[in-house]
Amino acid sequence: MVKHIILWTLNPELSEEEKARVKAGIKAGLEGLVGKVPGLLEVTVHIDGRLASSNADVMLDSTLDSPESLKGYAVHPEHVAVANGKVRPYTVQRSCLDFEI
Repeated sequence: MVKHIILWTLNPELSEEEKARVKAGIKAGLEGLVGKVPGLLEVTVHIDGRLASSNADVMLDSTLDSPESLKGYAVHPEHVAVANGKVRPYTVQRSCLDFEI
């Protein structure tokens, strides 16, 4: 099994209302991929409860069944659509940590 963790920083030019809307869209889009992307077992997108000590705005915590499934997830059309429509236009920084469990 593989953990795929992503941290994003939203564009600081977004208003607080826009940030809330964007975070909700990211959460709905990514969590909605379970059952659509082969090998994607669990997805939780954390958008609330951020402490002032944080330097990221959104966290993706996902579990896939294999490294091969992670590769497939990266190019799956539904994932690419969410990434291109709900994530990339609104983020300025991305950090990724993938590891086997």
